[in-house]
Amino acid sequence: MTASPPLSRYPVPAIADLPEDIRARILEVQDKAGFVPNVFLTLAHRPDEFRAFFAYHDALMLKEEGGLSKGEREMIVVATSGANQCLYCVVAHGAILRIYEKKPTLADQVAVNYRKADITPRQRAMLDFALKVCEASAEVGDADFAALAKHGFSHEDAWDIAAITAFFGLSNRMANTISMRPNEEFYLMGRVPKAK
Repeated sequence: MTASPPLSRYPVPAIADLPEDIRARILEVQDKAGFVPNVFLTLAHRPDEFRAFFAYHDALMLKEEGGLSKGEREMIVVATSGANQCLYCVVAHGAILRIYEKKPTLADQVAVNYRKADITPRQRAMLDFALKVCEASAEVGDADFAALAKHGFSHEDAWDIAAITAFFGLSNRMANTISMRPNEEFYLMGRVPKAK
């Protein structure tokens, strides 16, 4: 039997050794999810950056206002993380996407080729914009905003799409650089309906 690969190329601190606020956040996530996603453990290597990362994450992904659903926010993460070849974010956020949308195959479709995924034309336009921000942000122009507006997205929604894409571009690059491994639990989440 081969040993499991390490969670990161960098030291992963013990939860007991973390600053109180970070330890409390991790234990809260563990209580809710039943496990600790590896992103919390690996980024705790640098506590100040951990705090900044999750503050911005929460501002983008947990806000209630705006024209994007939580599932659509996760679609952006999965599609752009697929383009950036980030194993951790595709697997972890793919699990969240499957749960939010209650569609067990959607995350795989979006990660590989969102243009062939079972999504609405509105969501396709959203992901067209996100992928342009991801791969060619210098080329974003008025026509891209007009294409979004045709599908009911506001200027503020465009900001959200771009900000989520940009933030997870950072996340993807750090996850790839430190070789962050997805938790095994993520692979099965949302694939089979829960027994009632």
